[in-house]
Amino acid sequence: MKIDTQTYQARRERLMQSLPENSVVVVRTGELSTRSNDCEYEFRPHSSFFYLTGFPEPSAYALIHGHGDMTLVTLPKDPEKEQWDGFRFGIEGAIANFGANEAVALDELDSVAFAALDGVSHVAYLFDDSTLREKIATWRSAVAARARMGAVAPTNFIDLAPVVSEMRLRKDTEEIAIMETAAQISVEAHKQAMRTVRPGMNEYQLEAELNYVFMKSGVRQPAYNNIVASGSNACVLHYIKNDEVIEDGDLILIDAGAELGCYAADITRTFPANGKFSEPQAALYQVVLDAYHAGMEKLTVGTPYEACHNAAVRTLTEGLVTHGLLMGGVDQLIESKAYRDFYMHNTGHWLGLDVHDCGAYKISGESRLLEEGMVLTIEPGLYVSADNQSVDEKWRGIGIRIEDDVQIRADGPYVLTHGLPKEIKEIEALMAENR
Repeated sequence: MKIDTQTYQARRERLMQSLPENSVVVVRTGELSTRSNDCEYEFRPHSSFFYLTGFPEPSAYALIHGHGDMTLVTLPKDPEKEQWDGFRFGIEGAIANFGANEAVALDELDSVAFAALDGVSHVAYLFDDSTLREKIATWRSAVAARARMGAVAPTNFIDLAPVVSEMRLRKDTEEIAIMETAAQISVEAHKQAMRTVRPGMNEYQLEAELNYVFMKSGVRQPAYNNIVASGSNACVLHYIKNDEVIEDGDLILIDAGAELGCYAADITRTFPANGKFSEPQAALYQVVLDAYHAGMEKLTVGTPYEACHNAAVRTLTEGLVTHGLLMGGVDQLIESKAYRDFYMHNTGHWLGLDVHDCGAYKISGESRLLEEGMVLTIEPGLYVSADNQSVDEKWRGIGIRIEDDVQIRADGPYVLTHGLPKEIKEIEALMAENR
């Protein structure tokens, strides 16, 4: 799936409209990253660069000016290099395929940048890109050195991150279509894991089932490192070793999502290795599921972002009290954050080109209101450490999280990751199919 060239052009036009007059934007895609010696990771462009250009190759720069006009600076065609490393679009391809008004070879970057900065008042770029910051300082100095020849160096610098982050926060229909496709591929991968898990397997064998579905569906890589955590490993939030044996009676927590067209999916499901929840597992699982539903009710247009988290926390805390893992009044336990011994993360995050996508969660110190087109995760959980001596032994080592991807719509929240069981009976029924 591919976003239309005109969509990228429209984004660049909106970007320039949000900046002061006489501005130029400079962004870069990034470089190949070395895995070891002369072997490199598969390239993945910087998300904001890709959002504005759609250009997928490394070592490229985009200079955006006027009403969204774009100059792409890229590696030129090189038959010998391409014989070894693969196809390049080159100069003509950058113009023909990506809507660039002009394209030049990478070795012309400095001269193109000098010309672009001469006479502009404002230069916008991502301040956290130290490599680009140094280049822009060099280019500005070179322009300033030519003042006697009539050159005028820019005097103001603008951090592009807040501007482009607000743009990326609201997804258009093309983005939603790609994200839902990535989500549904991820749903099938999780179903495959539920169907194939058996006690005695290694966690990485189960991970292989996820990657099989991803790859056969056209996903070249997951959106983040797959988490396949059995037993007490599920209490490690970002567990990625995935190298232990799955025991009979373990719960399996899988947090895995596909990346398609640079857009991420993000799903977590927790299910029993032997296909049947034990009573303690089912009790805590139902608490997390109730928190999921309580939070989901708050994912409506005009509702503060934090309302979902607050609703989930209250439900989780009530459940912890009901089952004796916490003692005291619910309000006091929430105020003192006592629940954080068992639930130490937020109930979701923005989702898009990055799995933890950009966009402010607060505006002027207040939780921002949800709007149509925003996409976020909802992911309550409970984690009872195996070493927690303050609770009954039957609860220890249980880690549970339930996570879906949700689009905010006028008619209510829409779950992009629909179709993946999360009710206890539904999970057990799916797991029984191949047993």
